[in-house]
Amino acid sequence: MTGTEKETAFDLLIIGAGPAGLAAGIYAARSGLKAVIIDKGAAGGQVLAIPAVENYPGFPKIAGWELAEKLAAHARNYVPIKEGEEVKAINTGEIITVVTDRDRYTARALLFATGAGPRQLGVPGEAAFSGRGVSYCAVCDGFFFRNKAVVVVGGGNAALTDALYLKSLGCEVTLIHRRDEFRAEHHLKEAVKREAIPVLWNSVVEEIRGDEAVTGVLVKNLKEGTTREIRTDGVFIAIGEKPNTELAASIGVALADGFIVVDRSGRTNIPRVYAAGDVTGGVRQIVTAVSEGATAALAAFTDLTKPYWSPQQ
Repeated sequence: MTGTEKETAFDLLIIGAGPAGLAAGIYAARSGLKAVIIDKGAAGGQVLAIPAVENYPGFPKIAGWELAEKLAAHARNYVPIKEGEEVKAINTGEIITVVTDRDRYTARALLFATGAGPRQLGVPGEAAFSGRGVSYCAVCDGFFFRNKAVVVVGGGNAALTDALYLKSLGCEVTLIHRRDEFRAEHHLKEAVKREAIPVLWNSVVEEIRGDEAVTGVLVKNLKEGTTREIRTDGVFIAIGEKPNTELAASIGVALADGFIVVDRSGRTNIPRVYAAGDVTGGVRQIVTAVSEGATAALAAFTDLTKPYWSPQQ
């Protein structure tokens, strides 16, 4: 986009095109606000990488990419979505200025829906073999490991879902979990048992080893204090997420435990700056992200159209 100031001036600028950002765009536009959504990746966010979504109301079971496409298509009926465009700098004030790697935008209000990214193990070899056997997305990379040995690190819903998906591709899967029981939902635990996926309990990965690609992991048993190397072709890491708060922090948005602090309407500590979705913490589900995005957009509408209204009144 290389137009005039008029073409790049908006009421609400939304950073992030995941479920929270897409819902915010729909509700902002339907309220009469001129809005735009900007995302350095693709519309849909992390939903694109989910094999199957079974807890989104109205869809008993739907592929993540399909749900993401439906959400994005709906939003595009109301707002422009700038995909593959990264925000480089933000200046706040009466008018908020957002500079990307393609253009410069101005807005009266700003909404962070930047989500969260995969948390890393922080062990030797992880960075060196990223993309060469180390992956944070089973759906993205699982195909390349069909009929090979892989390990999945983690014990929550994501880890067990990844393990089951990789098993369905014919992989020889081993789960590595630092505790003696999973934190995942019951039906996922039962599925792992049913598929007879072996689990290394009370164990952590201390090093990822290889040559041109991953060949093994060094695993330590926390109870016994022993270590051993396990031969593997791939390491899939699913140990949680880290909120993408760098942009918000750069303009002074308050954080707590790494997440953006908001009130029940999505307002941050900075007037006319809002946040919604995984970047604010909570249960971090698609349905709650959509709800929070809609709520934050309506809060922006209230604040922009009723300048003398105060949330404390």
